[in-house]
Amino acid sequence: MYDHIAVTDEGSTRVVTMQRAHRRNSLSEDHLRELQHALDEAAGSDARAVIIAAEGPVFSSGHDFADMLDRDLGSTTEFLELCTEVMTTIPRMPQPVVAQVEGAALAAGCQLVASCDLAVAGESTWFVLPGGKAGWGCTTPAVAVARAVGRKRALEMLLTGEPIDAATALAWGLVNRVVPDGEVAGAARALATAASGGSASEKGITKAAFHRQVDLPTDEAYELAIGVMAASSQRPPGKENMAAFVEKRPAVYD
Repeated sequence: MYDHIAVTDEGSTRVVTMQRAHRRNSLSEDHLRELQHALDEAAGSDARAVIIAAEGPVFSSGHDFADMLDRDLGSTTEFLELCTEVMTTIPRMPQPVVAQVEGAALAAGCQLVASCDLAVAGESTWFVLPGGKAGWGCTTPAVAVARAVGRKRALEMLLTGEPIDAATALAWGLVNRVVPDGEVAGAARALATAASGGSASEKGITKAAFHRQVDLPTDEAYELAIGVMAASSQRPPGKENMAAFVEKRPAVYD
């Protein structure tokens, strides 16, 4: 079904693996369309968590320049809009999405990591927005990266083009875990399992509310959060949560 990715189910976790190691998992138009299709399918599936992984020594080298070199302004804009749709689909998915980062993540590859809800990286992994050292700035990757690491750190990456190592990425908030290189897959699955516990339906509501409120002014964020949390208290998972606590028994969720 796919030429550039593989999709497998491991219990309740859907794993989407990029398989263009010969092209450093660069994001061509066809590759992006396959990712979009796989993410859309996962969002509508029974999977409780999604992992995005990659084969080979590079998680993703970013946009595939071989697929962009001869594009005019309109075609380039459409390509970047497609890439943006992939990145913005991830926070809209009801499941927690975990990046399993092994090897370098460059430009739009770094953007993909930043767009995921959670990320686990190997100790030798590094991240870079290389446009600062070149002739084409990493403007769109910086949108997601800035929201993960903050303005000053994102600008440092954007303007200098200098890589950061896994420890720095952890300290800056680009990833959640750094583990020995051979333990990344296991750690990603453990994090996906932990993040997908409880009620699946409530998990999707909680994630959606977080992404809606996080960039709002504080008063507006609380107004939104109060409404969502109050409504959730009246649905079966919320009722079960409170009843199980009061009755000192294990809760049973969807």
